[in-house]
Amino acid sequence: MKRPLLTLLILTLAASGCSRDDVARSASTAPPPPVPVTVSTATEVRMDRTLPIVGTLFARDSATVAAEVEGRVEKTLAEFGDRVKAGQEIALVDTDTYAALANLAAARVQQARAADVAAGHELQRQQELRKSGIASPADFDGAVASADEARAAVKAAEANEVVARLNLERSRIRAPFDGAVAERIASAGDFVKSGAPLFRLVNDAVLKFIVQAPESFAPKVVKELPVVFTVDAYPGRRFEGRVFLVSPQVNLSTRMFDFGALVPNADRTLKAGTFARGELLLEKDVPTLTVPLDALVVGAGVSRVFVVTNGLAASRIVRPGRTVGERQEILEGLRQGDQVVTTGQGKLVDGSPVRIKE
Repeated sequence: MKRPLLTLLILTLAASGCSRDDVARSASTAPPPPVPVTVSTATEVRMDRTLPIVGTLFARDSATVAAEVEGRVEKTLAEFGDRVKAGQEIALVDTDTYAALANLAAARVQQARAADVAAGHELQRQQELRKSGIASPADFDGAVASADEARAAVKAAEANEVVARLNLERSRIRAPFDGAVAERIASAGDFVKSGAPLFRLVNDAVLKFIVQAPESFAPKVVKELPVVFTVDAYPGRRFEGRVFLVSPQVNLSTRMFDFGALVPNADRTLKAGTFARGELLLEKDVPTLTVPLDALVVGAGVSRVFVVTNGLAASRIVRPGRTVGERQEILEGLRQGDQVVTTGQGKLVDGSPVRIKE
């Protein structure tokens, strides 16, 4: 009786062990539960195509006004920060001396002209005497030479007067253009040589926004394209300009090229030397593929999104472009209409089953 009972017990234990193995095996091979996610559709929106830029504002015109004559600075008529008009006197350099020299040159012109008249009368007298046979050839030749010399002296005196008048005019230092005095270098009483700097002027009614662009954009950056930028001094305020010059060469070290935009500044709000950042408008209303910002997963320098197809999530590496509002431009890696995951990406791997939540 004992042997059949023992056999029954062994068979029972073996059956129960098999069932536990089957349960464990079936549990290990069961598919994971779907991950709840929300999705959005990759769609095209019309956006302006732009190039981000940073650069510096410069005065369109700037000049170091120098002395054109030698002498003592009598007076300065403009100060740092003053606004001046083209042709306005801003300094005087020894004008009394140059006025006296101009008057002396004018007197010498009158003296030379009087001598010329006298020489002409003498020549005429010698011609009359020659006709009568009284004047000697030597006297006639001397009268001709004296008349020629007198005429030459008049021309020399007149030329000296022009130079003297020009030096007098140059002794009155004038602004070369409408602008502002950025620096006064000389003071009254200074003795200056010709060419010595007196003032530094800038024309800030129009500024130049000088920036750089990658060489790949060389065919796209052309004159008259609009530029929009901001400066730290006026948060939220946007300023505009237009491209007016494009460098013909690329910097060999940076592989960038310079271009500049003219910026109207009639109210003198902007200051030369200011740092600015903005964008160059390359094209308007270009169809652009975008996804919500939440769809982008960035790690180890790689940007990717999860695309849902037939209930499964597939990882896709993408190349992002600009961020505009709450949407991210996608340059490569997606097509219009793709369903991208916007929440729940942290639980996903490539091929994970998903359940789309409303």
